[in-house]
Amino acid sequence: MNTDQIAAAFEVIFDQALVYHGFTDYMRDYELIAYCTADPRTGIRPEYVRYLFTHCVEAHVRSSVSEPNWALSLDERLIDYETGVDLDGFVWGVKWHCLYPGLTLVADSARTDGWSSALGIPFHEARIQTEAHDISLLFSGLIVTRVEPGWTPFVVEDGDGPDFKTPLA
Repeated sequence: MNTDQIAAAFEVIFDQALVYHGFTDYMRDYELIAYCTADPRTGIRPEYVRYLFTHCVEAHVRSSVSEPNWALSLDERLIDYETGVDLDGFVWGVKWHCLYPGLTLVADSARTDGWSSALGIPFHEARIQTEAHDISLLFSGLIVTRVEPGWTPFVVEDGDGPDFKTPLA
């Protein structure tokens, strides 16, 4: 996707629900999963959409919950909606964040220039803001797909764990 296409894709999920974000299981690309809805009168069914930020060389995540609200939000009951809904503090148990102010593409990012020069491919900087997280990503490409029921970002498998292969570099 070029810069205009990426910016247009960011607009599509403005004010939708962010339900997951993190590196993929192979730990190179970064993904966001959004639950997207429309006015029920349109007849458009809600869907889960995956934004895969490819060749993600930097990912910075910080809380946008204020320190005073964090102080109120330490209670473990707040990670479950049923036990936290009537407590003071941020109810983590809602299990989603509103993509508002949303996703923006940082124009003229000096942080991407070095990567673009070094690797010979374009890099972009994205800022993703919700009421609880402020995320900054440096990435090369964006792939947008629907997520089908049963999808999961990581599965703990039966066995001996990592096979301790070493990447060649």
